[in-house]
Amino acid sequence: MRSDPLTDVLTPGLPDEAFDHDGQLTKREIRALTLAALAPRPGELLWDVGAGSGSIGIEWLRANPTGRAVAFERDPARVRRIAANRVALGAPGLVVVQGAAPDVFAELSDGPAPDAVFIGGGLTVPEVVARCWTALRPGGRLVANAVTVETEAEIVRQRALLGGELTRIQISRSTPVGRFTGWRASMPVTQWIVTRPTAVDPAPGRSADQAARVAEEPRS
Repeated sequence: MRSDPLTDVLTPGLPDEAFDHDGQLTKREIRALTLAALAPRPGELLWDVGAGSGSIGIEWLRANPTGRAVAFERDPARVRRIAANRVALGAPGLVVVQGAAPDVFAELSDGPAPDAVFIGGGLTVPEVVARCWTALRPGGRLVANAVTVETEAEIVRQRALLGGELTRIQISRSTPVGRFTGWRASMPVTQWIVTRPTAVDPAPGRSADQAARVAEEPRS
């Protein structure tokens, strides 16, 4: 089989041009950092919410051949793109579910709990974060990326409730400036990473960080 320099490498961060997309794509460098935050492990299940072109789920499966992934996307044209990308880029096992989050999650209510959830779209839709958090297995990871001020505000609000870490990421690429070369900055991305506590919180209403500290306290 002929080698393809665009897709042969299995480490996360395929070139953006490897994907068929309409602009709704987690860009290469951000995608690699997002996969690192999701931390795929053998056999684990990922939910990719607001999947766009399916890039996160596809890269999850390429890096984790024994893993599983479900892409949720409401737009029919993007669903078709995801289906084409998963075949072209060697991730035929990616399951694509068409529908609007969080209501579409009901279609998998009898299935296994995800080990990791990525929210790339729909962050400001009521109950999306709450329903993802409820679905996530204890010890699982939730990662969300925000580009707009409104989605960043929602991430900050959710972080106050659930804990976790915030990181601001901005990538600059070289670009011609007349006869010279300068830097053109991309839009900054705010990334939220949080792990669901493995212990049951004895005092409901605590944040995730508070619950984790309670779980670590010695018992008399």
